[in-house]
Amino acid sequence: MTIARAIAPLALAATMLGCAKRDPFDDPAYAAECHGPPIHSVEERQKAYESGYSVSARYDCIEKKSWEEVQRANAMVADMVAKAEQEAKSARERPPRSLADERQGFHTTIHAPASGMPLPKPPADLFVRADYVNADGRTLAAFVTPDPRDGLRHAALVWITGGDSNSLDDFWTPGIPDGDQSASAYRKAGLILMFPTLRGGNTDSGQKEFFLGETDDIHAAANRLSKLPYVDPARIFLAGHSTGGTLALLTAETGGRFAAVYAFGPVRHVEDYPASIFPAPSADSRELRVRSPVYWLDAISTPTWLIEGAEIPSNADDLRLLCGDSKNPLLHCLPVAGANHFSVLDRVGRVLAPRLVASTPGETPPLAADEFKGADAR
Repeated sequence: MTIARAIAPLALAATMLGCAKRDPFDDPAYAAECHGPPIHSVEERQKAYESGYSVSARYDCIEKKSWEEVQRANAMVADMVAKAEQEAKSARERPPRSLADERQGFHTTIHAPASGMPLPKPPADLFVRADYVNADGRTLAAFVTPDPRDGLRHAALVWITGGDSNSLDDFWTPGIPDGDQSASAYRKAGLILMFPTLRGGNTDSGQKEFFLGETDDIHAAANRLSKLPYVDPARIFLAGHSTGGTLALLTAETGGRFAAVYAFGPVRHVEDYPASIFPAPSADSRELRVRSPVYWLDAISTPTWLIEGAEIPSNADDLRLLCGDSKNPLLHCLPVAGANHFSVLDRVGRVLAPRLVASTPGETPPLAADEFKGADAR
């Protein structure tokens, strides 16, 4: 064997070994066009396509330009997702939008002139005048229990009547137990009781706004009540019946000024009332939203009770739906078996009144449905 013939196999092996070890990144053209190593299988190529990359026909690699474009797109998507998650987190941590927020800058077109009814004249030993100034600067009439002159500060209750809640007529004479709307149980138990007129009521020169500005009047009346020397400002409660119950609930949705709120027989949507109560059932959506309690339940920041008799006539369906529309832990629902829209007042009043009298600041007197079982529960 000649030396040449002996060397030839070694040279071939060396050449083959050198080819096997050749690094594509040593090729400047490859490095300029490709990202990563060459693609070695059909599966890798398919995965590259599914990831949005282009494959170089010359080098069988992921094209660098397409890789950079996909990275930019992925970064943009990741940034959008992170921002969306942060916004969602912030939204969860923000208090729910309240009725007061919704009403900012809103001017209603729904109003009516004052009723012109003369003011009633209750017995002086039961009620005296405690007029208040509302947000519009007008003085509105209100009646309050006289000073017991015992040197104490007492729990107090603002009561909003049903029907034409803006005006008062004879509000002090008790009715029959199944239809007593005088709230006299609270006065007789020892609460300081306030009956305010609202805008456009009785002799006020303003305009009725039908479940809107009236809530501001209720807050203003309570502020006046809190300044009486015989009233404990930390134990002022709010209650109302029927249309007054709806107003009490709307007032709770505009702020937490009261120790607790008791809304008897409210409705979900203001347009459910007849024209004699709400004269614009076909008003635009915002006019209706700012007057409808169902939209603002989650923003309630004070303990609030929705109470209604379970028997006809009643707004029991509204009670059930209102309670189902909110997970607010401050909202409590009390359907009263064996009572209707009117008899529920006496049934609950006789239980609730002494508890409000005996309450302490920061305490919300409890109520439970099983306390009122039986049609003739007393």
